Formats: sequence, C-alpha cells, structure tokens
Amino acid sequence: MDALIETFHIDIKLLIAQAVNFAIVISVLYFFILKPLIKTMKDRTVKIEKSMVDAEKIEERLKKTEVEHKETIKKAKKEANAILEKAQNLANEKKDKMIIKAKEEIGQIINEEKAKVQQEKAATLREIKSEIAGLVVATTERVLEEKLDSKADKDLIKKIVKS
Repeated sequence: MDALIETFHIDIKLLIAQAVNFAIVISVLYFFILKPLIKTMKDRTVKIEKSMVDAEKIEERLKKTEVEHKETIKKAKKEANAILEKAQNLANEKKDKMIIKAKEEIGQIINEEKAKVQQEKAATLREIKSEIAGLVVATTERVLEEKLDSKADKDLIKKIVKS
C-alpha cells in the first residue's frame, strides 16, 4: 500500500483533512439546505393534498347545489302550475257566475218586457172596449134613432160591455 501512496503521491493527512472538510460541507448542506428543502417540500405536499381534498369537497357541494337547484326549479314549476290552475279555476268560476248573472238579468228584462206587454195589452184592450162601446152606442142610436141621455147612455154601455 505504501507503493500505491508513493506512486499516486497521496498524502494521508491531506486525505483526512479533505474527508473532514467534505463531512463539514455535507453537514452544512444537509442542515441549511437539504433539511429546509425537505420541510418545504413536505409542507407543499400537505398543502396540495389539502387543496385536493378541498377541491373534492367543493365538487361534492357543487353537485349537491346543482341537485338542489334542479329540485327547486321543479318545485317552482309545480307551484307555478298550481297557481295557473287555480287562476284558471277562478276564471272559470267567475265566468260561470257572470253567465248566470247575465241569464238572470236577461230573465229579469224579459219579465219586465212581458209585464210591459201585458200592460200595453190591457191598455189596448181598454181602448178597444171603449171604441167598441162607442161603436155599439152609435149603432144603437142608429137603430133606435134616438139619442139617450148621457146617464142612460153609460148604463147601456156598461151592460153591453159586461155581456
């Protein structure tokens, strides 16, 4: 081994000093660079994993929210349909009431007109009776050729009208 040391000019003291220096450099690099770097990498890994978990939770919430949104829309559509149906029913009821009221008013108008017609008929009949009475009186005068007094005339008219 001595021959090897002399051939390559290796100095043991220098080799030991370099080994110590190498150990010091490795220790400094480990404690000041590698250890903080490993800690930073672990922290980043934890943050990334936490972000992934949070992203999954957010995704689940989003899905739940979408389902709730769809359910809310369905419920709102059902309520809207119910309101429309109720409004349609109310409109139909109001229409039916208006039709009934119009029929009643028409019936009332018809009854009033019938009453007017009856009154006009009665008035016309009275006029006809008075004209007939006048014609009867005129005919009777001609037949009898004498004029009765007004009292006897009225009595005669009444008798003729009654018969």
